[in-house]
Amino acid sequence: MQIYLDYSATTPPRSEVIQRIQQVMQEQWGNPSSLHQWGERSAVAVEQARMQVAALLGASPEAIVFTSGGTESNNLAVLGVTRRYQQPQHVIISSIEHSAISEPVRWLEQQGWQVTRLPVDATGRINPDDLQAALRPNTVLVSIIYGQSEVGTLQPIETLGQIVRSHGAVFHTDAVQVAGKLPIQVSQLPVDLLSVSSHKLYGPQGVGALYVRPSVELVPLLAGGGQEFRLRSGTQPVPLIAGFGVAAELAEAEMLTEMLRLIRLRDRLFDQLADVADLVPTGDRLHRLPHHVSFYWRAGDGEKRSGKTLVRQMNLAGIAISAGSACHSGKLVPSPVLSAMGLNSCAAKSGIRLTLGRVTTEADVDWTAMVLKQVLNRLTPLPTLSVCQSQ
Repeated sequence: MQIYLDYSATTPPRSEVIQRIQQVMQEQWGNPSSLHQWGERSAVAVEQARMQVAALLGASPEAIVFTSGGTESNNLAVLGVTRRYQQPQHVIISSIEHSAISEPVRWLEQQGWQVTRLPVDATGRINPDDLQAALRPNTVLVSIIYGQSEVGTLQPIETLGQIVRSHGAVFHTDAVQVAGKLPIQVSQLPVDLLSVSSHKLYGPQGVGALYVRPSVELVPLLAGGGQEFRLRSGTQPVPLIAGFGVAAELAEAEMLTEMLRLIRLRDRLFDQLADVADLVPTGDRLHRLPHHVSFYWRAGDGEKRSGKTLVRQMNLAGIAISAGSACHSGKLVPSPVLSAMGLNSCAAKSGIRLTLGRVTTEADVDWTAMVLKQVLNRLTPLPTLSVCQSQ
């Protein structure tokens, strides 16, 4: 039995998406910047997709800038704002951002920028009062992740955005894990920039978008032909963009039904593993991505009993899950997200994530829970051995 439960990493493209990509590659393969009919046919495909993605976000089409994915969208948001300033200013991010935010901000810090990383509580939530207190006269950008990919926690984006808007800074949110799973209406949400990625919502890899509120000015990262409203030069990958558009349209149409179905499956999996003493849930159970289940392994103790150990053992059983810790130069590194949430080094190496998707069934959830319990029983150390405990 093969079960894929790593939908936060990537999703399989839907058949409708694949069909659209094939159609465009055969019939609309021209350069969309060309003025002849071949170019015009491709330009129509790009603009149709722009309207489909805009509808998913409740945005106007001209506010959608196509990129190569979530990483580029995040970099364009962070660096596009900060490069407007000749002298370093102040930016605020959370302590649990994706590396596509934390790494460009780290680079800014090396260039003399002042950076505040907001703390989170044990569930991964930001206290809006901390954001209010962190704002400075020279704060020009605040970037807070909407839904955390490792622990599933949702941030109070509307409240945080209102605080930033009152201050006058630009507010960006990485909504890669949220778009297509929860309703987003940027016309009602106080955000200026918002990142999305196609392959997180059953579209192709290699394409994403950045919503840019019309009043926001960005300095482009790429110089060239001035495509995408002069914000992202380069010939657009028309088939990928068209596939992204179809995926966005399908996600919008099915969102409410699928969201409720995933929440039921998510809670079912949490409930079935609730009696496993060595599995401790991570993230916020109430403010949570609908498809996301995560734990740390209390019995973990070093690399032999890390989260990656569970990933490998579940893979041998035909089930795909993922771990939050990383391996650098052969050494297991604690998850920065779990560390920021107050877990010690041992526990922060033992996080696992199970994320559900369109084809996940109750039978898949039940089988996964049973197999995971068997794996844990086989791997859990004897009581005399040391075990991970949270701080």
